[in-house]
Amino acid sequence: MKYIKINPDDNVAVALQDLQAGETVEGVKLLCDIPRGHKIVLSSLDEGQDVIKYGFPIGHVTRPAQAGTMVDHSCIKTNLEGLLEYSYSPALVEIEPAATKRTFRGFRRSDGQVGIRNQIWVIPTVGCVNGICEQIVSRFKQELGGTSPEAASSVDAIVAFPHNYGCSQLGPDHENTRTVLADMVHHPNAGGVLVVSLGCENNQLDAFRELVGPVDEARVRMFATQKVKDEIEYGLQQLREIYAVCSKDEREDVPVSELRVGLKCGGSDGLSGITANPLLGEFSDWIVAQGGTTVLTEVPEMFGAETILMNRCQDKATFDKTVSLINDFKDYFIKQGMPVYENPSPGNKAGGISTLEEKSLGCTQKCGKSIVRGVLKYGERLSVKGLNLLSAPGNDLVASTALAASGCQIVLFTTGRGTPFGSFVPTMKISTNTPLFENKPGWIDFNAGVLAQDELMAEVGPRFIEAVLAAASGAPVNNEKNGYREIAIFKSGVTL
Repeated sequence: MKYIKINPDDNVAVALQDLQAGETVEGVKLLCDIPRGHKIVLSSLDEGQDVIKYGFPIGHVTRPAQAGTMVDHSCIKTNLEGLLEYSYSPALVEIEPAATKRTFRGFRRSDGQVGIRNQIWVIPTVGCVNGICEQIVSRFKQELGGTSPEAASSVDAIVAFPHNYGCSQLGPDHENTRTVLADMVHHPNAGGVLVVSLGCENNQLDAFRELVGPVDEARVRMFATQKVKDEIEYGLQQLREIYAVCSKDEREDVPVSELRVGLKCGGSDGLSGITANPLLGEFSDWIVAQGGTTVLTEVPEMFGAETILMNRCQDKATFDKTVSLINDFKDYFIKQGMPVYENPSPGNKAGGISTLEEKSLGCTQKCGKSIVRGVLKYGERLSVKGLNLLSAPGNDLVASTALAASGCQIVLFTTGRGTPFGSFVPTMKISTNTPLFENKPGWIDFNAGVLAQDELMAEVGPRFIEAVLAAASGAPVNNEKNGYREIAIFKSGVTL
């Protein structure tokens, strides 16, 4: 398969491999070379005429485009502008419950949650103690005889999560920092948590402890470094006691209904909406059929496809929350004096994505056809099973951190350009094309590019399900093998 016309109404096709001038596509002779992922004009377009892909307009051409040529960001302009009025026109598809219920091997926590990892996290309340946290972790690993605590127990990682915030912040920024860090304390992938404070920061430890609420004090410890003589030795003793408890934890069979999966894409290309994102959509519907939960975020990359999601909302109240989700983010852009539709990125354009509508129509395929059951604010934790929408920007690390903070135990991340990072939960990379998978085996965990090479979704989908369940049961993904684990907290205001 050399190309695909995604929808019968489309007036462009997409090259699935590099095509040469003189080849024929849908009966049209190519007048120029077409790189993989880029769009081929199937019928000549007049200036101002819409380009149709996925059955929807993705913008209009800014100059005439002859059949057999390529259209890209240089000659397409978005049709989007400003705030919009929306009306609720429900188009709901009920996902039938699965006849066969699957399980994975997870850790049941005392609060009822289930973790897919049993890790110990050292979390600074403020960036001033980042170095102390990292030194405590380094010294403790040396005590254990190296960097592989899993060799001696069920604890599979001990990680410090430095960040820049916790002081000199006001209003929403300050609350975002406190909220995300509190979310981490309660995350089920952490068998134990050590919170390290300085003592004089805005994110005061007593107030933070109150925000966190009740915890298992054998597993969660907090201290202020200004109040102890030797903060490293004090922290080490706290870790020793936490580790003694967590090292006894064991995996058990858990129904897939306990899985909460984040859906994310980054470094997308022209194949994202054809291979990897539809694969995640199939998987999302499968999880929902199992009684589990998936979460879609990247609100700015819903612009242009938001009505599809709005009309999948379970009721008017959920629709209204989704409208606020979209318009609040547009207001954020406008208040900052920034263009609402300044997207896609240079890497997206090089990969064949030309407008935000095109990017969004591909992006939203990650959530399949399921009904939207919940809408979360930034930092809010999951309370409803099924498909949820989450407020967060498109930035890869900020959005992935937000997904994890909401309670997702794993993030599935599709990419056409490639990226090595990981958030504070396993961040599984799915390539949209086979060359990326072959070129970056240390980054990519699963190749969806085979869907552009004549493999069927019915073949690839079940294989992907098994790969995710294996990861949920403890098989490390590449970001974990490489030790790439980070957090990034959303910031929009002033720094004092």
